[in-house]
Amino acid sequence: MDTTSCSHSATRLPAPALHTTALSCAALATALALAAWVSPVRAAPAASTTVAAPAASASASCPDLLQREFPRLQDEKPQALCQYAGKVVLVVNTASFCGFTSQYKSLETLSSRYAPRGLVVLGFPSNDFGGQEPGSNKEIAEFCENTFNVKFPMFAKSVVKAGQSGLNPLYAELGKRTGQTPKWNFHKYLVSRDGSEIKSFGSMTDPLGQTFTQELERLLAKP
Repeated sequence: MDTTSCSHSATRLPAPALHTTALSCAALATALALAAWVSPVRAAPAASTTVAAPAASASASCPDLLQREFPRLQDEKPQALCQYAGKVVLVVNTASFCGFTSQYKSLETLSSRYAPRGLVVLGFPSNDFGGQEPGSNKEIAEFCENTFNVKFPMFAKSVVKAGQSGLNPLYAELGKRTGQTPKWNFHKYLVSRDGSEIKSFGSMTDPLGQTFTQELERLLAKP
């Protein structure tokens, strides 16, 4: 409302009311003018901060070979192999009643010795060779812990022998890339940190022997 509108309206009112209205309009105009003069200038909104997205997804830094999940031996809870990305990975198929079962001790020693430098041993029990792993996952887990104090990751029993139905997809890929498949228990695959290099070793290769440890040392030295 401006003062002109107030004056026009006020001319039609009695004298007392006219005087009051005129004062009200004048006061209103003064108040509005004063408010406009003292009203603070609103600050411009602060520029928003944008957090840059990661340059690549987690899977992009995980080798294709490891982009798989397998149930853990102890409780069959799914485990993503990508958690081991960036490590040198030793994949070995195991059995509890084999002539090579004592290699569990060597594998655990190898794991504890080289884990600080980036090695991880992954055990995959299998009953494919000689029926030497007939027990349940729980029984296998108890055997590994109680007999050899195995602490490296172990996974549920699976098929690792080429040509059989239900073949473990990790073993299918390892066989495809190396041209070598397990012929017995405790066959070993040594995988570089980026998954680009894979070495295959037969059951008779001692995990603590010079042939194996030299190759392991070489892969651990690579970024």
